[in-house]
Amino acid sequence: MAPPVATETSTNTNNGSIPLIAPNPKSDYPYEHLLPTFDKNEFYPPLKPFEHTDPAARAAALPESEQRAFLKNATRIRNLTPKIGTEVVGIDLTSLDGPARDQLALEVARRGVIAFRDQPNFLAQTAEQFREWGSYYGRLHIHPTSGHPALIPELHLVYRDGNETFNHEQLNRISTTLWHSDVSYELQPPGLTTFFLLAQPSSGGGDTLFVSQVQALKKLSPPFVAFLRNLKAVHSGVQQAQYSREGRRGGVVRRDPVEHIHPVVRKHPVTGEEALYVNQQFTTHIVGLKKEESDTILNFLYNHIARVADAQARVNWEPNTVVLWDNRVTAHTAIIDFTESGERRHGARITPQAERPIPALESLELP
Repeated sequence: MAPPVATETSTNTNNGSIPLIAPNPKSDYPYEHLLPTFDKNEFYPPLKPFEHTDPAARAAALPESEQRAFLKNATRIRNLTPKIGTEVVGIDLTSLDGPARDQLALEVARRGVIAFRDQPNFLAQTAEQFREWGSYYGRLHIHPTSGHPALIPELHLVYRDGNETFNHEQLNRISTTLWHSDVSYELQPPGLTTFFLLAQPSSGGGDTLFVSQVQALKKLSPPFVAFLRNLKAVHSGVQQAQYSREGRRGGVVRRDPVEHIHPVVRKHPVTGEEALYVNQQFTTHIVGLKKEESDTILNFLYNHIARVADAQARVNWEPNTVVLWDNRVTAHTAIIDFTESGERRHGARITPQAERPIPALESLELP
């Protein structure tokens, strides 16, 4: 029998989800219902193109004095660094109306990443509330291989504990850092993304590093940037799917893997800022160049992204923190420095898709 097919925003499986962590009815863990499940019968058709309207554009049309009005009741606003990252205290994200959400999107686009502290109401939301929050910013993406809670496929889970089922992929690497922009292999990759931790190691650790791809680009010489603006690169989900088919990450592949070509330098549709758009996890090669040429350029850019500390910000995960970032102008990496403790790090991501990447060079043609 062929696997059941679902739409992009709902799941339809006959056999139910298969938990990789056995549910414990006696557990006092408050997020037991949000533990990852993997159903090998869950399958989706290819994603179809859609027209994306960025809510940030509505905020950008406001007078400058009103573009940050959603922050007027904040008790603390602190820049993590001058160029990227802001920490906000005193704003309840669940209370934001439409115009405030528009302003939030614009502020995230400008700052790259914003950490909102003290958000217990956000973490306590229902499945429908999570969906409503994310779908305001775009069509919700369902990850092709990662775990999700039973009946909430739109909630991508990042789960790690003392079980080697989740940790083995780090055992053969010197460092756990892997800079990437989420699912950049999609035709329309994510824009404004929301992430929060439901559980974190008491011993500390598990921070996330972010880099401004806008600032990373600005560090390069004008002639080199002009050269990069002419380039296109392939982003592929094939390796991720194969990794899962080998029995890792739960062993599921919910959608046939895809590859798409994106500009090496993209332009944000609202701010107009240009940003590097390559990443070590999903970018495979530059179109039209020989392998040695492509590898040399990409490895230079990967090294630059990893080392440009003056364009990076580090987010420490205090309890009830919700972090939003713009995947179009940032890259990030988890820091998995807590595995010896065997403690749980349980994160959830809401991932709205945005527009197809816009080339910084208007004359650059994409297939």
